[in-house]
Amino acid sequence: MKNCSTLLLLVTSIALAGCQTTPTAPSKDISQHENIKTMQSDIDSDGDGYSDDIDLCPGTPMNIVTDERGCPFTGMGIGLKMEYRAFFAKGSSELSPEYQLELDKVAAKLQEYYTATMRIEGHATTDEISATDLRPDSLSMNRALMVKNYLIMQHQIDPNRLSAFGFGAEQPIASSDTEEGKSMNRRVYGVATADFDTEEEMSMHRRVTSITMEPED
Repeated sequence: MKNCSTLLLLVTSIALAGCQTTPTAPSKDISQHENIKTMQSDIDSDGDGYSDDIDLCPGTPMNIVTDERGCPFTGMGIGLKMEYRAFFAKGSSELSPEYQLELDKVAAKLQEYYTATMRIEGHATTDEISATDLRPDSLSMNRALMVKNYLIMQHQIDPNRLSAFGFGAEQPIASSDTEEGKSMNRRVYGVATADFDTEEEMSMHRRVTSITMEPED
């Protein structure tokens, strides 16, 4: 009888051990999937300052002015909000013709909204800074000043309405591990703004030009 009880207890113990499960480590596939999702959320394929996961227009060309949705600027509400972006060759602060044309459009709005102001921010990459003995913000500041001086010299915009800043390589918008990312970080970002409370106030501070038609003979 005692031997039967011992045998029954042994069988029961084996059965219970067989029901237990060993905790498993999180799947590597899941971890990799989460990393991929994180990387995708940081991608800004069109370089407009808005990552693809929130950009409503992720395919916007790089030199097109965009609004706060990441879409091409098409209009405004009460006043003006117009963004500008320019990109530069490595080690250069020369403003290429394509970005001069976009800046001409910004200048036209600054002339129309003659109380508007513009903030101009210059940026560089770490490899540009390490290749020179100048201050870390010198190249980025020169890029911002290039845009500011263009508006002053070519369009007679009051210098007091323009503010320029150089941020060195402190504020990248793309990874500096690739040449494509570096080219996106060598940039100027500017935003022109003029805010009014009412349509009437806006009309009082807006210069509207009209085209005079010569009478036909």
